[in-house]
This record gives sequence, C-alpha cells and structure tokens, in this order.
Amino acid sequence: MIVEYVTAVPHPRTPAAGPARAGRRSLAVALLCGALGAAVALLATRQEWAEGTATVAGGAFSLTAKGSDVTGVPAALAIVGLAALVAVFAVRRAGRFAVAAVLALSGAGTVAAALVGASDSSALDDQAAKAAGDTSATVDALSHTAWPYVAAVGGALLLLAGLLALRYGRQWPAMSGRYERSGAPRRRPQTVDPDRPEDLWKAIDRGEDPTSA
Repeated sequence: MIVEYVTAVPHPRTPAAGPARAGRRSLAVALLCGALGAAVALLATRQEWAEGTATVAGGAFSLTAKGSDVTGVPAALAIVGLAALVAVFAVRRAGRFAVAAVLALSGAGTVAAALVGASDSSALDDQAAKAAGDTSATVDALSHTAWPYVAAVGGALLLLAGLLALRYGRQWPAMSGRYERSGAPRRRPQTVDPDRPEDLWKAIDRGEDPTSA
C-alpha cells in the first residue's frame, strides 16, 4: 500500500496586504474616535460646568453655569472636527493631509479650551454681578464639575482621529470619481457601424449623433 502525504503550502502574502489591513483598521478606529469624540464634546458643553453662590441682600444666592456659558470654543471646534472627518474622504493627497491636520488641530483646541474652562469663573462672576447689582461682585464658594474634563476626553478622541488620518489617510478610500456632477454615470460612446441600420437607430435612441463618428 502506497500512502501519499500532501503538504499544504501556505500562500505567500502580498506586500500590499499589510498596509491594506492597517489602513482598514485605522479607518475604522478613526471614524469611531472622531464621531464619538465630537458627540462627547458637544454633550459635555451642554452640562453644568461650575456652580457657586452670590451674596444678595445679605443672603446667599446659588448660581450655575453650563459649558456653553463658560466657553463656546469646544462645541465650535467639535463641529469643525466632525466636518473635517467627513471631508477627509472627499479629497486626495495634499488636500487630505490638510483636512486631516484641521481635524487634529480641532481636537487639540477642544482639549485646551475645555481644560482652561475647568477653572474659569468669569461666567459666574458675571451672573453674580447682575444678581447683586454691583459690577465688582464675584462668585463665592466656586466649584467645578467633571464635565469640562469629559469635553477634554472628547477632544482627545478627535485629536487621535486626526493623527490617524495624518498617518494612514493616504491608504483610505476616497469618494468615487465615476460620476459626473449631475450624478449620472459616465457612458462610453459605442461604435456605430454605418452599414448596419439597427446600430444607427440604437445610437439615435441613446441620444447620440451617428453621423459625428
């Protein structure tokens, strides 16, 4: 009895397999981080960032300030970053690098603005001055919540998405160029045989001029 042994020969990996896999993974991570970061930053700016008291007519009057009252920079940059994340797929080469840089800078700016706002008391000082009727009045017992740091986390996610776009963006797909501005696919003109009447009629039905060939 003759027994044959068959040894499976592994298929060699193509050189482009590694970069393509890294590109797909980085694309998924960047989309997740960018969308999540923008959502977190926008949500955090709508929450209460600071609280304190103001002395009005001998009594304590409680004051609160949302993130949007303290600073509007994180929310604005989060929207810019989200738009840049979408625009990355509409451009190529140098344009993609520039948009990716905008995405990263939006994330870094969101982090910086949120951290600065975590210790800002100007919004509550303005409220205290209005409540006391004294422009020199300031807030007492000032305290801050964790929401500014949540906004900073959202900015960090946007920054990560931008860095991934800068590093791997050239491997990501772009919007298809197979369509014209009208959205209709481009059709190649078909060859018309003048000796075949059926070809002439088909060309006329397609809106082509069979005599222009």
